[in-house]
Amino acid sequence: MKVSVNDGLCRGHGVCVGICPEVFTLADWGGAEAIENDVAPEHHDAVREAIEACPEHAISES
Repeated sequence: MKVSVNDGLCRGHGVCVGICPEVFTLADWGGAEAIENDVAPEHHDAVREAIEACPEHAISES
């Protein structure tokens, strides 16, 4: 699984970081970013939960 955060949509709510800090972090500019684009299998469920929970729908899976 690959994951990305759309910088143009993200407003830095941090919901994804709260759900899966192993994959997401808040960048210096205030928005979220994926620490690793290739997500380890043990984090797939949490990443999907973060995608669903993102209030701006800024996270996508490919």
